[in-house]
Amino acid sequence: MHTRNLHRETSYSFKELQLAYTGLKEYVFTNSHGSLTIDFANPKAVIALNKALLIVYYNVIDWELPEGFLCPPIPSRVDYVHHIADLFPEHKNRRGLDIGTGANAIYVMLGAQVYDWNMTGCDINLASITAAKKNISFTPALQEKVSIIHQTDNASIFTGIIKESDFYDFTMCNPPFHTSEKEAMKGTERKLKNLQIKGNELNFGGQANELWCNGGEALFLKRMIKQSVLFKKQVGYFTSLISKKETLTKVEKQLSKLKASFKVIPMEHGNKKTRILVWSFMNDL
Repeated sequence: MHTRNLHRETSYSFKELQLAYTGLKEYVFTNSHGSLTIDFANPKAVIALNKALLIVYYNVIDWELPEGFLCPPIPSRVDYVHHIADLFPEHKNRRGLDIGTGANAIYVMLGAQVYDWNMTGCDINLASITAAKKNISFTPALQEKVSIIHQTDNASIFTGIIKESDFYDFTMCNPPFHTSEKEAMKGTERKLKNLQIKGNELNFGGQANELWCNGGEALFLKRMIKQSVLFKKQVGYFTSLISKKETLTKVEKQLSKLKASFKVIPMEHGNKKTRILVWSFMNDL
């Protein structure tokens, strides 16, 4: 994990977390090794853990997740934020845009609370927008730093969100990974199997637009890159997570044709390897 990530330790302090959020207590138990833990296969337990982590480490007063929506693992999500911060010589006074912020609104909250950035989150799902706004409303400091916008055009990624007078230091995105609902279900089954064997974190739930889209992440990223050209003077750095290594070859060719500067930042969380793609039409990378 990133050197500034507060979760670099391999284990959570469940005693401290329970004190911060008493709702976590019912899910904590002592495992066969004599350590306090939770059942990471239980979505309610993971949500309770997230609430406690956000309270203790990020001063987020409360956080809720509607049933069936994607539950993000906090340690890996904040890692993405830290790597974005490294793009700038100065961390302060940055403005960021999270594409597909989801009901959890995790990236805009972390960006605002960790670095005091002004964050905008957008999403095509109106239910996600409603839930995200509610999550922001719990913490007064977030209301001053975060805005949530509904993207009403399913074909557009930036148009309708980035206004003519806007400038964003960066954009970020956790794109839909799978190509279909069937593939998404198979992926979840594999994660559950791995979880039971190795005890890894798992993202629970997820609406269709959070988990899959036609063409999966490769096609989504190609669309994003193509549309980013229209805003090349209004965004310092475009960024996105990439889960599949084979996606890189496809998008790097596209970026080269568009004469964009780009680089790939590797990330590892336990046994999971992922990467951040960064591209810019304004800055050398």
